[in-house]
Amino acid sequence: MIRLALKGLAGRKLRTSLTAVAIVLGVAMVSGTYVLTDSISKAFDAIFSEVYRGTDATITPKSAFDVQGGSGSVEAPFDESLLERVKALPDVAAAIGGVAGEAQLIGADGKAIVFGGAPNLGFSVDPGKPEFNSLTLEDGTWPQAGEVVVDVATASKKHLAVGRRIRVQAEGPAQTLRISGLVRFGSVSTIGGATLAGFDLATAQRLFRKTGKLDQIRVAAKDGISPARLIAEIRAILPAGTEVRSGDAQAREDARGTNDFISFLQKFLLAFGGIALFVGSFVIANSLSITIAQRMREFATLRTLGASRRQVLGSIVLEALVVGVLASVAGLFLGLGLARLLFRLFDAVGFTLPNSGLVFQSRTAVAALLVGVVVTLLASLRPALRATRVPPIAAVREGATLPAGRFARFRTLGATLLTAAGFAALVWGLFGPGLGTTEVLVSMGFGTLLIFFGVAMLSARFVPGLSGLIGWPAARIGSAAGLLARDNARRNPQRTASTAAALMIGLALVTLVATLAAGITHTFRSSVNDIFSADYAITAQNNFSPIPTAAAQAASRAPGVTAVGSVRTGEAQAFGKTITATAVDPGARDVLSLTWKEGSQQVLASLGDDGAFVDDGYADAHDLTIGSRVPLTFVTGVRRTFTVRGVFEPPTGGSPFGPVTISAAAWDARNPQPKNLYTFVKTSGGESDANAAALALALKPFPNAKAQTREAFIDNQISGLGAVLNILYVLLALSVLVSLFGIVNTLVLSVFERTREIGMLRAVGMTRRQVRRMIRHESVITALIGGVTGIALGLVLAALLIARIDFIAFSFPAGQVVIFALAAIAVGILAAIFPARRAAKLNPLEALHYE
Repeated sequence: MIRLALKGLAGRKLRTSLTAVAIVLGVAMVSGTYVLTDSISKAFDAIFSEVYRGTDATITPKSAFDVQGGSGSVEAPFDESLLERVKALPDVAAAIGGVAGEAQLIGADGKAIVFGGAPNLGFSVDPGKPEFNSLTLEDGTWPQAGEVVVDVATASKKHLAVGRRIRVQAEGPAQTLRISGLVRFGSVSTIGGATLAGFDLATAQRLFRKTGKLDQIRVAAKDGISPARLIAEIRAILPAGTEVRSGDAQAREDARGTNDFISFLQKFLLAFGGIALFVGSFVIANSLSITIAQRMREFATLRTLGASRRQVLGSIVLEALVVGVLASVAGLFLGLGLARLLFRLFDAVGFTLPNSGLVFQSRTAVAALLVGVVVTLLASLRPALRATRVPPIAAVREGATLPAGRFARFRTLGATLLTAAGFAALVWGLFGPGLGTTEVLVSMGFGTLLIFFGVAMLSARFVPGLSGLIGWPAARIGSAAGLLARDNARRNPQRTASTAAALMIGLALVTLVATLAAGITHTFRSSVNDIFSADYAITAQNNFSPIPTAAAQAASRAPGVTAVGSVRTGEAQAFGKTITATAVDPGARDVLSLTWKEGSQQVLASLGDDGAFVDDGYADAHDLTIGSRVPLTFVTGVRRTFTVRGVFEPPTGGSPFGPVTISAAAWDARNPQPKNLYTFVKTSGGESDANAAALALALKPFPNAKAQTREAFIDNQISGLGAVLNILYVLLALSVLVSLFGIVNTLVLSVFERTREIGMLRAVGMTRRQVRRMIRHESVITALIGGVTGIALGLVLAALLIARIDFIAFSFPAGQVVIFALAAIAVGILAAIFPARRAAKLNPLEALHYE
């Protein structure tokens, strides 16, 4: 039986290859994800190892809680006098102090040089201590006072050269510096889209407004001194607000945020690999079911010759195992190419990732091969069990069909119950009380899988009706070919439903994403229109980074400006949890309009040093009303209690404020280097060319800041969502591609199955063109059944999810739905090209004698 099974596979190369494509693509996604994330992890490890090269101990500020990078909160620098005390310790061989921050290089166009969302890093450089230096000078010299070195990648992209003068913006207005040299960081081939700017210590302290301060001291021990002994010696002289770690421990601490990101990215991409494999399982099961139906007389003959049911089952499982192994191996190595494509995809949407070469670990091979083989075997079980039900008598009967299973009559009931159970699990995950994040995700994921299985099984009941409705245009336009195509689509409802199910899943998920995006966009636009009573908004060039408070001060001095209100952001702890806290200056009263449940607009201007306002959700969760006390702990460790002066109700799309908001003065007194996230400006005469020009001129010293109208502000804030959507659509396109091959496979197998029928049609006068048209119409009808079902299911799933999310309102994505429907038609047309050509080439006389 083993030899027979292998020979059978060898004799059906085309059908086997088409069946294997689904697994190849799914495994490639899994393999590519592991290769991508392992490569990113290796690159980040190399970066942090290079940063702390030659470092036995590091001294840094100590924060009261973990601070997320880019949140607007930073630890307070310490006095630089500590450096001399450290150098004087008996076991210290060398020590270096430095400062760092965000430094924007300004291009020739007067705008900040930004590559997507990558950071713009600025730091001090001390070439006198080469044992600590992670930079390699490629051209020019190290920086002196009033000079800067930049990385070679940025210099190449923006045509920067040694000796050229460039503006640099850090904490204050941009300053002009001379490029003294070009540098390369460590051994990584690319650090992503980050820009590097290095200065001598005094210049860096001036730019980052840390004169007399340091952010870090790196220490090397004398020969024979262990890091533990050095750390103990340093700890004895540390002032309050600082801490010491080993160089390796500091590298791990710095890498913790990136490790969390890599872990999230890995799970995120693996989910799409799982979707592709899930869709592929439908393709495999359907393809094997059709193949087994076509080989019924073959199996019956084997049974007549003495083969047992177990042997027939084993032969089918063996075929599936061989297909699974070969497809998984192909997908494993295809994943290497996919990893490169993913790097380019993220780069194309402005999310360039560091890369030091692709990493292929043994874990990748084991995981990818295992998941591919297991999915193939599971998908083959039902068709294999069907093959065992072939009676020996079928070997001598013309046109015999597979007998129905004993539970076939319960199929509709079972599919209905499965679908209902799926929706119940999904609803429980969304609305069940007291569920943790893991429980919610598991319940939602399990429920969604049950829904897809249930709908795929249940849709067979509706295929005849849908085929008649969707196939009506084909019957009207395509005459006899269209009528035959419509009848072929509903001839075997279960086969058509199974084929359409693969496309249904992909389009359901795409529709879900599009509906969520439409809801987010609609509610955000609505909330901005509700709150935004200013004429202009000032943000960073990339729309989301905090900007220096001096930019708002400059804008307030522009001619025609009547009111300026800024929102600062950062992190604080309240009631034992870290929250995103915000702060406003008194001018916010005139540029933002809030809906107050308790209090009034005057609250924005009268918070003082101890007042706060909260949103109604946070108030309800902590039983807060006017007069309640809210204890806040700031990043510096300072604790202060604030009195609630107002409770506001955010619009559905959210607001610029965190759960707790205090005055800008109170925030600035307790947070080093405060920054604004947004600044809103009201002008005399409203939006006008003159007012826009006045603001642009006032902000000229701050090239990383831009003034924009309300509509431009909305569009710019939403633009980031567009980039995320593009990534999601590309990743979900993989499942649609798998479903395309599923339709191709079904049509090819259908052509094999109907060879004699097609020969008969040709013999009675059907032309090759009509045969091609018939197959094409049938493909489009099948694809549209999957498209219609998928779009409807995606809308239902999106409605349930949106009902759970407070800050999104349902919005029907009419334009996207039309595009998805057209995409389904395109999938049907593409899938029919090869099967239609194959059917049209059949020789009528040979087809009539085909067995």
